[in-house]
Formats: sequence, structure tokens, C-alpha cells
Amino acid sequence: MINFVCSWVLSRFTLLSRRLLSLNTWPILFCCLVGAGCTSPTENKSFRIGFSQRTEADTWRKTMLDDMNRELSFNPEIELLVENADGQSAKQVQQIQKLIGQQIDLLIVSPNAALPITPIVEKAYQQQIPVVILDRRTASDEYTAYVGADNVEVGRTAGIYANALLHGAGNVLEIGESPGSSADIDRHRGFIEVIHQHPGLRLVTKLEGDWDTHSFAGKLTKLLQEKPGLQLIFAQNDRTALKAYRVCQQAGVANQVKIIGVDGLPGKNEGIDLVDRGILSATVLYPTGGKEAIQTALAILNKQPFKRENRLPITLIDSTNVRIMKLQNERIMAQQTDINRQIRRIRELTQTYSSQKNTLYFTLICLIVVIALAAWALYLFRQKRAAYQTLERQNQEILDQKDQIEAVSQQARAATEEKLRFYSYISHEFNTPLSLILTPTEDLLEKKNVSPHELKTSLGLVQKNAYRLLRLVDQMLDLRKTDAGKQRLHASEQDLVAFVREIVHDFARKAQKQRIDLQFIPERTSLPVWFDAEKLDKVLFNLLSNAFKYTPKGGLIHVRLTLLDNWVQIQVSDNGEGMTPEEQEHAFDLFFSGAKPFNLGKGLGLALSMEFIQLHQGELRVQSEKGIGTEFTIQLPTGNQHLSPDEMGKPASPSVIRPRILTLDEEVDDTGELIVNVPKQASTVLIVEDNDDLRTFLATRLGQEFEVVVEKTGENGWERVLEIVPDVIISDVMLDGTALDGLQLTQRIKADSRTSHIPVILLTAKGQMENRIEGTRAGADAYITKPFNSTYLLETLRTTLANRAKWQRRYSADLLPQPANRQEKKFLNELTALIEKHLADPTFSVEKLSREMGLSRVQLYRKVQALLAMNVSDYLAEVRLKKAKYMLKETNKSMAEIAAETGFGSAAYFTTFFKQHTQKTPSEYRKSPMRV
Repeated sequence: MINFVCSWVLSRFTLLSRRLLSLNTWPILFCCLVGAGCTSPTENKSFRIGFSQRTEADTWRKTMLDDMNRELSFNPEIELLVENADGQSAKQVQQIQKLIGQQIDLLIVSPNAALPITPIVEKAYQQQIPVVILDRRTASDEYTAYVGADNVEVGRTAGIYANALLHGAGNVLEIGESPGSSADIDRHRGFIEVIHQHPGLRLVTKLEGDWDTHSFAGKLTKLLQEKPGLQLIFAQNDRTALKAYRVCQQAGVANQVKIIGVDGLPGKNEGIDLVDRGILSATVLYPTGGKEAIQTALAILNKQPFKRENRLPITLIDSTNVRIMKLQNERIMAQQTDINRQIRRIRELTQTYSSQKNTLYFTLICLIVVIALAAWALYLFRQKRAAYQTLERQNQEILDQKDQIEAVSQQARAATEEKLRFYSYISHEFNTPLSLILTPTEDLLEKKNVSPHELKTSLGLVQKNAYRLLRLVDQMLDLRKTDAGKQRLHASEQDLVAFVREIVHDFARKAQKQRIDLQFIPERTSLPVWFDAEKLDKVLFNLLSNAFKYTPKGGLIHVRLTLLDNWVQIQVSDNGEGMTPEEQEHAFDLFFSGAKPFNLGKGLGLALSMEFIQLHQGELRVQSEKGIGTEFTIQLPTGNQHLSPDEMGKPASPSVIRPRILTLDEEVDDTGELIVNVPKQASTVLIVEDNDDLRTFLATRLGQEFEVVVEKTGENGWERVLEIVPDVIISDVMLDGTALDGLQLTQRIKADSRTSHIPVILLTAKGQMENRIEGTRAGADAYITKPFNSTYLLETLRTTLANRAKWQRRYSADLLPQPANRQEKKFLNELTALIEKHLADPTFSVEKLSREMGLSRVQLYRKVQALLAMNVSDYLAEVRLKKAKYMLKETNKSMAEIAAETGFGSAAYFTTFFKQHTQKTPSEYRKSPMRV
């Protein structure tokens, strides 16, 4: 067919050519052929824009030029002429004059300095050439439009953040931009405005910055040596900030001086990267404005409305948002790569179209002898219209893709914020099992001889917590599969009644131990249902585990299985503590923790359970009331009509279905003191820990040397502190299910005069410096992070108690000790004042003293024993004896008078008591030249 068409076209072309030649029409044909051959595949440029910039040596300027070229890629009819002045104002003036001579349609100027560039810019403006000023201003108002950020606002933003970093007081140094530039002047003015508003902030000096990498290094080094109190540097660009950091690093003060930069560009050693690496405390994002300058120029050239003053937004990037900014920039760069690829594709299509158009022109000349000129023109018109429609459709597809990418980016940003908050809780959830794995292991390795019972107990604890970690990891992997859409259903028809009964039976031992009424109540003896055994096993396991966790001893947990029309229903109900309406509404939200501390196992378990039931095309609901109980309801469809063929398969073997890591938390008796053979007079240690395994391990480990008392909640711990007044307290910071956490408990202990002397050691998975500062501020004597070494914990306890014993000996040396703790000093002042008030009363006893102090006899005894290493009676006698010694030396009163004023019943008893304690009679003591 193709050969036939070609032969026909060739024959018609030959015939018509002869007729045209016979009519002397060959000159016309030759002109048409020449015109077609000379047709250019590209169109002529419609506008010429001249761009004069101060330099292209820095990344910020390169980014600005890249933004301009990127925007111009959508306008191929625009020609951009670029001149770089290399930071020389005189050279920039010459280059602008050159651009004016090249008959440009619009001039874009980024001035090197304001004053030198102003006359030539005014000249261009007066010659009716539109002028767009970019980034830095000139000294004149004669321009068409201005595009750039407010440098004064940049300075103000840096000043406000500097005040926040230094808490309103400190010494500040500023390093400027190129001297004389509008950016340097405006940023300095904005920074100074804020500094002057805070009297505690003092600007030490302002150094000048330029392109010389060592221009201010010597001055800054000398300044750091002469004024070591410098606390913050504000550099007017990120490159200067990096140089300042290196100078501070060489001077050894990099960790003491905070640095704020300006620009906030992506890339290695740029602002965002420097903040992310901790080199800069913050950077002010200063947009280049390249894209906006081109958009403004196009509006001017196309006679469209435009804004004369285009202020670009700025923002501050610090440690709170640098990761998000970095991820956003990476995402934008990936999007830009896709856009560039689409642009290249459009250019290829355009070139293909141009080539096809030339071919069509040539074919037109060839076929002008075959068909009528009108018919051929109509054909060309239709072809052009189709090509334009294709290009418009492709352009619209690109715009739609761009909108979709932006929408996905916003969703990803929100999801990232939620996941970052979620992962911040993982360390606490993982560190407690890791502590119970590492600590027993280290104890076993340190001991030369280990009994079989101790070895089995420790390895059992290690195995249990390793399984717990493995279960958490498995749940996280399941969640990852669900997020990625790779979670698939593998359903088979099985007896649901037998399946649920077996799972409930696994919890029987735990129910028996906790005296919980666990019952499985099926409506039928058997019920075949299509379900994925592995996934349903995990759902029921999670629901029953949560029910046991929140059901008190002696409660009930019932599992019912009923058939309702075309649905099978499984209900797991308990009479536990229940949920608030808010907790019930968000029970299956992965990132919701409610008023309680976040629990990773519970959050993952319920969220995954919902996902697994939805895979079955079923429903999972919860009904709960605070203080009454909770009921979870699972509804699964009967039959297999709702399943696709690839979701149905053979039943999995039991070993595959349920290699269940049944680490059901075995509760321990957490009431009362742990019975351990400890030496008499051993120090009492109170342990407040919500994790049962860790609480039992600590009690067993410390019980070999101390008298140990354990509590599970902060409230019970405070009550036990008041009851027994222990020698030292060990508490976890995060106490699940309690309104009083470890920090609040520590603050309450240190604020109460009855307990302020007790040392407190905090255990926590939060090991960051800010958490340590918070614990120390609460009054903790030691702060140990999980996982911890038990030997280190023991040595910390011993050292704390030894230091307390030293204080006791020092305090008991004088009549009125002077402890460092303000609460302890107040207590001893009140105690001594009461004793001196009733010193002459021989019937004044410890019982009366405790009543007037507002303490029980036991509390008073333990408090005085802890502070003075003596009982209350001995201290009362010591005060009386020292008062008597003073009166014997400083007065001439008789023995009877002194005995009466110091509370002794008679002069004889006074003499006997005095000689027993001083080895001298009162008369001998009065005559002796030395004081005892």
C-alpha cells in the first residue's frame, strides 16, 4: 500500500511539474523550496532582559540566577543577558551602560553598593527602560519595581531570637556584610532596634565582613581573647557565620558562643545544613527573589498589573524546624528535577514538532502539483490545531502534576510531624526492657559463681523482655507493611469457636494468678468462618492483653461469640478502669496518647487491630465508661463473597499461625516490704517503679544489702515516704497510670520539712541534657538513665548514704548545725527553739516535742536520726548539757539554780548526769581553765 501511494504521488508530481515548467512557473517553485528550506525550527526572541549582578562567586547569587533561569524556562521567547561585576561597583556601572547600548527591553539590577550604582540606574529609567531593583536598593526612588526581602526585618528577627537565646542578658557581636551596601545598613539597623529594647543585651562591637576569608579573623580572635564573656555572634550571612564559628573553634569557645546567620540556603555547609549540624543556633531564611524578579519583569513587559514594592517573606530556621525545612528542600529539589525532566520532554516534543512542520512544508511544495492549494492549507490548519491542543493538554497535565505534588508534600509534612512525635516515645518504651536484659546479664558476667536458681531467674527475665521487644518490633513491622500497602490477607475457612477458645485458654494462668474471672461464652459449639488466623490471633491477643492491663485483681473479663444475620460478633468486655470520652474517640489513633503517658505497645496494638479487621472487611468498635469498664466488639462477615481469589488459601499450620510471644506480664505483689535477709540496722530504700519486672529485679538486687520497700504509683510512694521515712528513694520519672510522676514526687519530697533530707535517685529513659537539668532542678540527688548498670546504681546508693553519714557527724558537732538544705536548716532551728523554750521543764518529753513539731514520734525519730545520727532524747540531753556548761563558765549561779534552769529535777541528779558525760563534777568543770 505504501509503495502504491508513493508511486501515485511521484507520477502526479512529474505530470504537474511538466505543466508548471511549460507555463514558466519554475521561479515560483524555486522560491517556495528555498523559503521552506530556510525556515528556522525556533522562533525569534520577543524580549531581551539585561541582568547586572554584583557577583556570581557565592552560592546565594548562583541560587538566585538558577531561580531566574528556571522561571524563564517557561518563557522561551525571553532572552536573558547576564553581566557579573565581581563585586566592583565601577565595573557594574560599565556593564549596565553596555546593556543599555544593546537595546534591552528591561533591566534587572542587583547593586553592589547603593550610591555608585544609582546614577546609571536613573539614566536607564529616564531612557524609558523599565528597571527592576533586586535584593539591594539604590539611593534613588527612580525605578519601576523592587523585589527583595526587608533587610531591616531580617535584623529584627535575628535580634528577637538573640534575646530569646540569651534570656534577655548577654554580650553580642555583629559581623556585617560588604561595607556601604544597603543590606549591611538595613540589617544592622533592624538588629540594633531590638538590642536597644533589651537593656540586658549589649552589642560589644560590629566587625566588617567582605570576600576575604581572613578579613575579620584576627579581629575576632583578639576580641575573644580580650572579652571572654562574648555569648552570641550575629553574622549577616551564613558564609561569614561559618568563618566566625571556625575562629571560635580555634579559640576553644565554640561551645560557649551561639551564632546566628542569614540566608538559609540548602546544601552542604549552607545555612540549613549548619543549623542541622549544630554549628549555627539559627539562620534567617533570606529568599533570593530570582523567580519573583522574572515574574515582575514579565508582567511589566506584557503590560499586565504588577506591584512596585515586592516584599519577600522571611522566616527563622532553628533546631525546632530545621529537619522539616531540610526535608522540604530535598522534596522540592526532587520535584524540580521532575519539572526539568518534563521541560526537556516538552523541548524534545517542540523540536519534533518543528521538524515535522518543516517536513510538512516540504511535502506541501511536493504535493502542490497533486492537490489543490486550498485543500492542503486546510489540512495544515487541522494538523497545527491538533499539535497545539496536544501541547496544551501536556502543559495542563504538568500543572496538574505540580498541584498533586504540592498536595502530597503538605500531607507528607503533616505525617512527618506526627511520626516525629510518635518516635520520641519509642526510647522510653524500649529502654525499660533493655534495662531488664542488660542489667541481669551484666550481673551474671560480673559474678564468678552463680547458683542455678539465680541463673534461671535472670535468664528467664532476659528471655521475657527480649520477647517483649520482639513483639514491639513485629508490631512496628506490621505497621510499616500497612503504611506501604503491602499487608495482604491470607484467609481460610476454620472453626472460629475453637480458635478463640485456644487464645482465651492461653490467658487462663494469668487470670488465675490475678483472681480474674476469665470466661469464654460462645453461642455455638462450632462455627466455620473465613479469616486470616495470624492476623486475627494478633487482634484478640492485643484486646485481651489490654483488658488484663486495665482490669484490677478480682475483676472479670468475658469473651462472647455470637452470630448475627450475616455477621459473626466477638465481644471482649471487662470491668476495668474504662476510658474517658476523648480516649474512647481516639482509641484506634496511632499517635494519640490522651492524658496518660504514651504507651507504644497499646498504641500500636489497637491501631494494627483496626487495620487487620478492616482487611477482613469487618468492623472494630469500642464502648467504655470511666470507672465502669470497656467492651471491644469485632464483627466479621460470614462466607467468602467479600474475599478476592488471591486472599483465599489453605489454613496455615499452628506453628506458623501462632508462634505467640506470650509475654503476659506476670504481676508481682507490690505491697509492703520485700522479705530479704539483710543485716540489722540496714538502710531503708523505697523503690517507686511502675514496671513490675524492673520493680521486682531492683528489689531483689538491692535487698541483699538494704531493707527494700516497693510501690507502684507516685501517690502510694508519697504515702509510704511519710509512713516509714526511708533513708533513700529510687523512682522512675515516667509512672504510667498515675497523676504524680517521678519529678513531681521529688519536688514534693524536697519541699516538705518532714522528708526534705531524704536523697532521691531518678531512673529514666530520657537521657537528654534538658531532661537531666529538669531532674536536677526538681531536687534529685542523682539522675541515672536506662539501661543502667546495677553495680553503678549500688555504688551511687552507697556513696549517697556515706555522704549523708558525714553530714550527720558534722551536724551533731555543734549545738545548732548549719545544713546546706534550707528546709533542713528550718527544721533544726524549729526543733532547737522548742527545746530551749521548754528547757527548764523537767517533764518535757519526746512525745510533747513531737506534738509541737506536728510530727509523729516515728517521723521525728527518723528525721533527727537522719540529720544528726542520734535519737531525740540524746539530742535533748545534749542541748541541756551544753546550756549547763555555758552557765557554769559564764555565770555565778549555784548548782541548784543551774539544775532548775536546765530541766534537771535536782542538783544531785544534775551532778551525777554531768559527771557521767564530762568525767568531771560541775564544780571541777567551773574551776578548770579549759572548756570541754
